[in-house]
Amino acid sequence: MATHEKIGLHNLAPAPGSHRNRKRLGRGPGTGQGKTAGKGHKGSMARAGHGGPGGGKPGFEGGQMPLTRRIPKRGFTNPFRVESQVVTLDDLAGLPDGTEITREALVDAGLIKARKGPAKILGNGEVSRAFVVRGVKLSAGARSRIEAAGGRVEE
Repeated sequence: MATHEKIGLHNLAPAPGSHRNRKRLGRGPGTGQGKTAGKGHKGSMARAGHGGPGGGKPGFEGGQMPLTRRIPKRGFTNPFRVESQVVTLDDLAGLPDGTEITREALVDAGLIKARKGPAKILGNGEVSRAFVVRGVKLSAGARSRIEAAGGRVEE
């Protein structure tokens, strides 16, 4: 019965035939890939820079006016836009009684993500009990419904 040696860093090796050495291009005639290094003779594909028609230089259309310049440009993207995370009044109904609604409470309940933008409560749904909302933005409809149910909003 053959004894098997314990596996360790000293005897690890890839399975036979599974690993092939990379081609070392342009390292002399002994390698079989010297001189032109597999690029043939002359032409745009043999030279440095982008590789001729269809290769490299993204967006190049052979001298034709490229798509990005043919199409008219309109509008802009506001870099300061803040995207709020939406929470509805129906979502708040699932919170336990006596919960003070803060950003942390909404994160703990899994209604918003901690690393995204600010929360905003929207007035979709009904409010059956009083809530205290502190430090969370609300829509006008949500504010009026929470106050009508006996809750209060603190900034």
